[in-house]
Amino acid sequence: MFNHPALLAFPFALLACFLLYWAGARHAYLRRPTATPGDPGDFGWHFFVPCRDEEAVVGTTVARLRADHPRAHVWVIDDDSDDRTGAIVAELAEDDRRVHLVRRHRPNARQGKGAALNAAYDELNQFLAGGTDRERVIVCVIDADGQLDPNALNIVSGPAGFAAPETGGVQVSVRMRNTGDPRPLPGHGRLRNAFARLLVRMQDMEFSVSNAGMQLLRGRTGSVGLGGNGQFTRLSALDRIAEHERRPWKHGALLEDYELGLHMILGGDRITHLTDTWVSQEGLPHTRRFLTQRTRWAQGNLQCVRYAPRILGSRHYSGKGVLETLYTFLQPVAHLVTLALCAVLFTLLGLHAAEDGPAEAFSGMIALWPLVLVLAVVSVLPFVLWGPVYRRDRAADRSLLTALLWGVALWLYAYHLFPVSARGFLRMLRGRNGWAKTRRNAERTGSGPTAIEA
Repeated sequence: MFNHPALLAFPFALLACFLLYWAGARHAYLRRPTATPGDPGDFGWHFFVPCRDEEAVVGTTVARLRADHPRAHVWVIDDDSDDRTGAIVAELAEDDRRVHLVRRHRPNARQGKGAALNAAYDELNQFLAGGTDRERVIVCVIDADGQLDPNALNIVSGPAGFAAPETGGVQVSVRMRNTGDPRPLPGHGRLRNAFARLLVRMQDMEFSVSNAGMQLLRGRTGSVGLGGNGQFTRLSALDRIAEHERRPWKHGALLEDYELGLHMILGGDRITHLTDTWVSQEGLPHTRRFLTQRTRWAQGNLQCVRYAPRILGSRHYSGKGVLETLYTFLQPVAHLVTLALCAVLFTLLGLHAAEDGPAEAFSGMIALWPLVLVLAVVSVLPFVLWGPVYRRDRAADRSLLTALLWGVALWLYAYHLFPVSARGFLRMLRGRNGWAKTRRNAERTGSGPTAIEA
């Protein structure tokens, strides 16, 4: 039974696609050009900060944005918080005319991040004077715990960014700023904190090198995705989407950021990813909060599969762009198929063992050990090779051995994609399309994330 062509061909096909994609991402990352700065004075800047129960972080975030980017306006959307988020921002707005509070109230509030961003978009439209050149107004979405590089506006204003008129969106690299926290879980033991530190490190490694490489590869295929933090968009590009879709964000997917990018490219705007600047956020040391966040992402990815026909028929997507986007869409699907095949395989193995005995059943697997070993090595090596790259760019004080071990850990870390893809798929089947807000590290509440049913 283990020689069935389908059982052998599927993992080889998946591995071949993964290796091809990894090679392209690694090459794009290592050969990336240096971005030339531009003049931020050529544009008007507006930061959108969606918040719900963010009193632990919002004051620091707004103060830092205003100090580092004094010419920008900061729009904080209070999505009917139960804590002092709105009061904190209201106090800041009284003393600073460039801080704006957008209040939302139930039942219209708590419908997801996209709906909150649409509310800020409406407020901004009312705020801007008539005759404003909307091509030169830039909106940037920052998480409530986000910290933007003080030099970011110089970089995104350059020729690789908004100085090019065809550029509708720019995504900057994302970093985790709490990788050096020795005790990310105060009150817990040494072992729990060691695992939490590793979990945060893996998130930083994933975003700052692996995902950055993917985005740079997408830059070559014309299919760069927008993220939820450090997402810059030209206001005129948002207007074009709103004209056809009634609103810029929230069109049915939990990945409202990636979905926005799809609409932008389908409308003819270019999106670019810049690694020369960054936005930082807190990596999640809590396993439950991490899995909740990633389940939302996996479900959102599955929801975006419905755009495949439009992308296939779009003149704004090149052939390479179509292939890359379909590969991204099908990642959760591939994880689900792999889980299903594993279930079938172990079921057949159990039936075979019951009928012919364990020795006979396992003999077929033992005979394939050289092939299994080769598959294992080829699967692990790409993750390991990210380790030295990450050490060079983000952790130069660590040893090469540590970097290689981080690469092995990144391989193990990647297996979280299988359970979250399954959870996301089950949520879709059950019609649970609500938005789950992941709690901040500073929040000590142990009840887990709060799901908001849309």
